[in-house]
Amino acid sequence: MARLSWASGPVPSRRLRRRHLVRRLRAEGLYGPRFRDVLPAFAGVVAVVCALVAALTAGYRAVGVEVPVAGVAVLALVVTAGVRRGRPGARRRLGYYTADELSALDTEGLALAVARMLRRDGWRVRLLPAPDRPRLCARDATGQRIDVAFRPVAEPLPDEDPPHPHPHRGDRESPLRLVVHRGVFSARDVRWARREETIRLLDGPALRRWAAGTRLDDLLSQEN
Repeated sequence: MARLSWASGPVPSRRLRRRHLVRRLRAEGLYGPRFRDVLPAFAGVVAVVCALVAALTAGYRAVGVEVPVAGVAVLALVVTAGVRRGRPGARRRLGYYTADELSALDTEGLALAVARMLRRDGWRVRLLPAPDRPRLCARDATGQRIDVAFRPVAEPLPDEDPPHPHPHRGDRESPLRLVVHRGVFSARDVRWARREETIRLLDGPALRRWAAGTRLDDLLSQEN
């Protein structure tokens, strides 16, 4: 009489169910990359590590132990700086924001974020805080000035004074005025800005590109 095999029956069915599950998760993008997807990056990391080890070894043979010690110290500083920059708080202080972080800010928080982005691009910034309509005054290395306003509607309100009611000494031209809005400007706002030679509008998509690392000069040049 043949004996039943209790161990060999369920195994193929479990493997088949797992195979179908993995295929479904991969189709939905939830399973993660396959080995062949990460192989180029892994090979690149191995090549970089081997090159560094070879360079440190050659330096040790040519000069002495000073070269490996200095190389390890520099590598540790670079890794530490990269880790710190990758942290959300440090990244925001450097002027880099995600789209979700921008949408979660109030008006004063948005003004602070724009001030950090301006400093990231090389501007000297002065923040004029206000409960409802904060403003920024900035100047670059060439002396160009820019005034930044934050409001849902671009056209100035009747009781709103310009950011600089008194002219600066030595300024021959009016400063560029930038109106920042996380949404989309209306056709009325665009027509108003086109009538003014010194007005530029920065809407939500452009603001998110700026926060991701695009320079303000590039954004304004593309607008023109």
